[in-house]
Amino acid sequence: MNVKNYNRYFHLHTISGIIITVILYIFFFAGSFAFFKNEINSWQNNAPKKQYSATTIDYDTILDSIDTQYGLYGRSVSFRLSQKTRAVGLNIQATQDSLNPKAKERSFGSLDPESLELKSYSEGYALGEFLYRLHFFAQVNSLGNFMGWPIGYMIAGFVSFAFLFALITGLLVHWQKIVSNFYIFRPWEKIKTVWTDLHTALGVISFPFQLIFAVTGCYFLMNYYIIMNSVALIGYQGDNQKLQEEASYRRSQSKEIVFQNKPLGKEVDLNYYVDKTIQKWDGAILSMVQVTNYGDQGMTVRITGNAPREKRFHSQGEIIYEVATGEQQEISNPNKAPGYGYTFANIIYELHFGAFGGYATRIAYFLVGIAGCIVILSGVLIWLVARDKKNVPERKRKFNFWLANIYMAICLSMYPITALSFIAVKINPNGGQEYIYSFYFWSWLIASILLSARKSIYKTNRDCLLLGSIIGLIIPLVNGIVTGSWFWDNWKNGYHDILLIDLFWIIVPIITLIAWKLIRNKHEQKQMTN
Repeated sequence: MNVKNYNRYFHLHTISGIIITVILYIFFFAGSFAFFKNEINSWQNNAPKKQYSATTIDYDTILDSIDTQYGLYGRSVSFRLSQKTRAVGLNIQATQDSLNPKAKERSFGSLDPESLELKSYSEGYALGEFLYRLHFFAQVNSLGNFMGWPIGYMIAGFVSFAFLFALITGLLVHWQKIVSNFYIFRPWEKIKTVWTDLHTALGVISFPFQLIFAVTGCYFLMNYYIIMNSVALIGYQGDNQKLQEEASYRRSQSKEIVFQNKPLGKEVDLNYYVDKTIQKWDGAILSMVQVTNYGDQGMTVRITGNAPREKRFHSQGEIIYEVATGEQQEISNPNKAPGYGYTFANIIYELHFGAFGGYATRIAYFLVGIAGCIVILSGVLIWLVARDKKNVPERKRKFNFWLANIYMAICLSMYPITALSFIAVKINPNGGQEYIYSFYFWSWLIASILLSARKSIYKTNRDCLLLGSIIGLIIPLVNGIVTGSWFWDNWKNGYHDILLIDLFWIIVPIITLIAWKLIRNKHEQKQMTN
């Protein structure tokens, strides 16, 4: 590569990287925790999954509870099921029975099948959900829309695209030395060399994964609002719903469900339909059970699920039962090929979230995410050192320092604030959405301001590692004191989801304590040589 092209790629890589630094770091840091969203939620509420699954949940008991509270006749109720948590997502819609005094009441939230406690979405909002949604700026959507595009998703989409751009230009910059850079790491050299080696070595090693995150992130955040809307505008006169119906595999396969306002006249056994479906699909794993027009002649039960992973990597099943007539319509069988559209979308999802594997896969994804955080921070420090020279005007040097100083304060403070948030939600697990928002964002803002005011990137790095490590090691202790269930109890009882979070906050703080020690020693050596 000639020098002219190299300089072009280098500057493009640097500019695109520095512009998106803070937002991209937030995505990676929060996204790394989001791989364990369900485990974090279960840990917060001390609600281990145990043996709960789609086959052990008593749907009829839950429906009886809903009937007592809301009145079920004419309502549609959806059960969202997960293999990673015992909590059941519950969507109770308004009833079409106008005589019901609670006709307009509805609920969207979660239910614990053990205690039958129903919480609204905001009441049951947990730290895992918060970190998951933070990794694509969903909280920013409350600021409004831009041409129908939520602002948070818009920012996240363009940052994902800029990240893809930074990855490609970075690859071109390091292309000629990609093999040698893969092996170079000199922790005994000066600080600048250490950061440079971390940036290039980790960047090269994690490049395939970062590329996956960038491409799939662009797909999730930009596909609907740019591509789908453009196609709808050109070919469907802006009718997005019609486009989705045309593109959907369901078209012309399911009948319209009509509320007839005629009581069914018999008891409905929802457990029967669930068991029947599992037998029909040879042990399929159910993901959704949906009841429409409960107790009416037009009542239907729609069940969706997938074949076990060991039988079929990509699958989709959907069946509809008409309760009054006993007819059933199998739209798709999970033991057969689901088609290109579903397979493509499912692969994108599984690649982005590491959903195709178990704990080992998600732990590997977490490490790649943290490696991305280190690449981002080291890039900022390299950028700052390269511009902190005597030939650079003083005003520009001050601006560069303050920019990097604020960047580092915002990014690095996420570690101790996130650790502190684990303690906060364990002490007050029922605080809900408002509590988590207030605690996390206000604590983060205060920490960022205080760290920025110190005007020392070294102290910011040092103290965030130390504070995060100390607070992190306290988390399993707080969990044991509050719940009376220590990590050895969780191991003995087989509560692996709760145990994972406790072990996480033992192992990670020890590693960051070692990093703190190395950084402090390195700084002291530098001070002595100076």
